[in-house]
Amino acid sequence: MISVGDTLPDATMTRIGAEGPEPVTLSDKINGRKVVVFAVPGAYTPTCSSAHVPSFIRTKAAFDDKGVDEIICVSVNDPFVMHAWGEATGATEAGLTMLADAESSFTDAIGMRFDAPPAGLIARSKRYAMLVDDGKVVALHVEDNPGVCETSAGESLLDEM
Repeated sequence: MISVGDTLPDATMTRIGAEGPEPVTLSDKINGRKVVVFAVPGAYTPTCSSAHVPSFIRTKAAFDDKGVDEIICVSVNDPFVMHAWGEATGATEAGLTMLADAESSFTDAIGMRFDAPPAGLIARSKRYAMLVDDGKVVALHVEDNPGVCETSAGESLLDEM
């Protein structure tokens, strides 16, 4: 699993752009920038929708004030779902970037894969939040229980800055 001090691997994720699905290279988002990356087990799932995304909407201005260039939400979902979920939660309007790791390649590369067959969640992401400075992980908060959003909430990561 990725740790504080590690450099994030490059990965290509997807988002919906003006022309439809478009690739987003993670290195373009993180190199030379300070970013927050947080991940959820699934778009539209209860804790993700009611707690995790709202925590970063609430703290976006405070992160901006601390020099964070971008807040990126990652989920192992398709880009159409991430786009619709960003609109439905207000995340897009708040300025959060919603990226789909549809093949779970980034999630697998950083050791954050999560499976919960009884809930129908296979090859999903653990719930976490990290602060990344020029590609290097400087803070990492991973939840022990994917149904809880405490240490991975925006407020918790903000407190570490």
